[in-house]
Amino acid sequence: MKTIHLALFGPGKVGSKLLEQLASSEEHLKESSGLILKLVLVADSSHALLNPKGIKSDWDSDFKSSSKKYSFSEVEDYFNKHQFKNLVSIDTTASIDFPHKYFDLVNAGSHIIAANKVANTLSLEFYERLRKVLKKNNKNFVYETNVGAGLPIVETLRNLHLSGEKVTRIRGVFSGSLSYIFNTFSSEQKEFSKVLEEAGVLGYTEPDARIDLSGKDVGRKLLILAREIQLKKEFEEVKIESLIPHQLNGDTTLEEFNSRISELNGHFEKYKSKQLKDEVLRYIGELDVEKGSLEAKLIREPKASALGQIEGADNIFEIYTESYKDQPLVIRGAGAGAEVTARGVFGDILKISERLN
Repeated sequence: MKTIHLALFGPGKVGSKLLEQLASSEEHLKESSGLILKLVLVADSSHALLNPKGIKSDWDSDFKSSSKKYSFSEVEDYFNKHQFKNLVSIDTTASIDFPHKYFDLVNAGSHIIAANKVANTLSLEFYERLRKVLKKNNKNFVYETNVGAGLPIVETLRNLHLSGEKVTRIRGVFSGSLSYIFNTFSSEQKEFSKVLEEAGVLGYTEPDARIDLSGKDVGRKLLILAREIQLKKEFEEVKIESLIPHQLNGDTTLEEFNSRISELNGHFEKYKSKQLKDEVLRYIGELDVEKGSLEAKLIREPKASALGQIEGADNIFEIYTESYKDQPLVIRGAGAGAEVTARGVFGDILKISERLN
């Protein structure tokens, strides 16, 4: 039997769903793989629940009753004291600051799994320094869910590149929320504000929908893929088309934005009026390797194309290489939702377990 010790940072939608999936798979993993996943830490931004013997599946009740305020140095001390074998720290936060703690986690003996995209989209200096520390400590850093939720995009692209296959272009719908919004808006006679509200109710958009409409999330995913094929790019080099009208951007508060959401209707009707009968709107990410350009933008796409045929909150990625040329490698599937993202993180745990003695 092999034991993997898990430390979860961020028991929100994705993190709590992951713990639910781990609990339901406990017996299956033991029987099929001889694998024991032992949860030894659950922490949010202020409180942590620690138990070196293992936190039970009803962790949430224990967290409410027994978690304590903590400093990060106490987490380091906890890891160093117990010297957990096969320790994996999982970042399912949306924190901008927490990825800076990865260095301390690695030095404390932990591998890293990140659903959080921040570490891979900070400066190139940070990106390269993190990988040097990981290599020095012989630790894994796995982040398949950074792009495409549970779809195998990062690993596929990395394997193509490592095998010597020259990637020439990457194009696709990278955002599950924007996919749902424009799939619905293009095909149904609904005002844009109503579609946006529906996407929020379904849990596809952020609480502040401007985060999705800004296009920055697509830009970050595009940067992550570019760096996987060794393009030394910074986030500032990604050309991003924001979909937020000027009057609703800037100093507008979230409350003001939500109260004026109907102002989006006329703005997006202009896009739709240019759409031909055999076209749909798609917000895409596009990387042209030869030009070195990264661009996130709203386009009109033929309904009959691969990008034009996606439904719901699907993501789709077209990877063009010297071998695939005009017939790209296409990967398509669910691109949004806590359940599929958690399932992707679960897959990352299994990847690391296979690499460990």
